[in-house]
Amino acid sequence: MQGIYVNSRRPKSKKEVKEVIATEPHNVFLEATSIFGNEYGGCITLAPDGSYTFVGPDPHTSRKFYGTIIKRDGIIKVS
Repeated sequence: MQGIYVNSRRPKSKKEVKEVIATEPHNVFLEATSIFGNEYGGCITLAPDGSYTFVGPDPHTSRKFYGTIIKRDGIIKVS
């Protein structure tokens, strides 16, 4: 489970993540939280193709919503 930032802050909802991905994907950043170091951390537009599961608004203190970002061939979707 990764953390997520939109416009340099924690999102309030999964809906907000979807809206920002649709209009400004360069403003969405994933936060690697694994102690094993096998997660991507950084801008979603620079991430390798794949599936990224996130939790928000804060993976450490408040897990109110979950989602998955799927990136394939430059297309980014949230489910």
